[in-house]
Amino acid sequence: MASTPTPAAAKSETAPPRSVLRDTTFLRLWAGTTASGLATWALPFVLGLAVLHRDLSAAGLGLVLAARTAGFLAAVAVGGVLADRHSRRAVVLWSALAAAVAAPLLAAGLDRSLVLMTAAAALAGAGQGACRPAFQALTVETVAPDRRQQANAAMTMAVRSSTLAGPALTALLAAFLDVGSLLLGIGLLWLVAALIPGKGAYTAADPAAGPAPRPGFRAEFLEGIREARRHPWFLAGLAALVAVIALGYSATSVALPLISRDRYGTEWVLAAAMTAYTVGALCGALMTARLRPRSQGWAAFAGLAAYGVAPLSLMLPVHPVVVVAAYAVAGIGIELFNVPWFTATQREVAPDKLARVSSLDFLVSYGLAPVGLALIAPAVDAFGVTPVLAVCAAACFLVPAAAALVPTSRHFARTAPTTTD
Repeated sequence: MASTPTPAAAKSETAPPRSVLRDTTFLRLWAGTTASGLATWALPFVLGLAVLHRDLSAAGLGLVLAARTAGFLAAVAVGGVLADRHSRRAVVLWSALAAAVAAPLLAAGLDRSLVLMTAAAALAGAGQGACRPAFQALTVETVAPDRRQQANAAMTMAVRSSTLAGPALTALLAAFLDVGSLLLGIGLLWLVAALIPGKGAYTAADPAAGPAPRPGFRAEFLEGIREARRHPWFLAGLAALVAVIALGYSATSVALPLISRDRYGTEWVLAAAMTAYTVGALCGALMTARLRPRSQGWAAFAGLAAYGVAPLSLMLPVHPVVVVAAYAVAGIGIELFNVPWFTATQREVAPDKLARVSSLDFLVSYGLAPVGLALIAPAVDAFGVTPVLAVCAAACFLVPAAAALVPTSRHFARTAPTTTD
């Protein structure tokens, strides 16, 4: 009746997985993603400094930023196909290198050639766009399935921390460096993004299978759309994102500066609300690192709908602290949606089509934001800020609620997860 190794083996099988933050391969990916996010955020800020230093006109700034957005939108779909067709690590390498090359070109064009700066900004946007779906798919190759939600939460916290600390850091560096040097620093960040991530250990490729003939680029992109259509929860989530980003986020971006100035007579409300949003998002990411609600999809859509409290607070003559608190709630909610959304996409979508489906997500998220901003300002002029905010707040609440009713939305999965008590 002596003891056997069986209990010990059973105990090891049920032991909790090691923290993703102790995985060197993931930390390299995390560092590369963080560097790319910081470089992406820093570019418009540094170009704004160029306007202040009279190295770039305001009209030139608008043209350069528009070129970057156009480059992003053109490359994100291409990057999705390339990341599913070729090595995702290679796509990250070459797209980040392209963005790195764009930085010294931007510096060379300062106060000399707006044409060169516009072309370089388009190249920077293309590198950024091609990187995004490749990084998303590379997470699947780097992190085991049971740790992906924790990994996505860590990625989100890095991005939000960069957004929070970035302005102070850039302002500090600007006291010692000129705009050209700051642009070269952005190029160094892209070099980090290109060179630090390693190759993932979890791949979907079958080593015994020989190379199969590949369809054309258009056919592969359409395959990604068909894969997305297989998941009703994904399409419902995209529709909810359209409502929140193109309406809610755009409306608050236009209205918050106006209300901070006209109603409260101070810029403090604008700064405090945006800071509270970022801090709230950090808290939301921390919560999702361990939070596992029984109905994950419904909880995520409830978090997304929480953004509606931001335009709602701007409608009402409330104390400014209420506005700041509403933005904190909106920040928490957006990450209660984002992290499970990314994790479910990585889990449910066919691995060989993941980058293409992720590119559709980024196309909607980034592509519709400028459209919303372009439409909201004329609407405010035509109807007034309060009616526009009311419509946008209603859309933020109602569209995610409707999306939650779509089949498979409850769990962000085609089949309900099994539970063991």
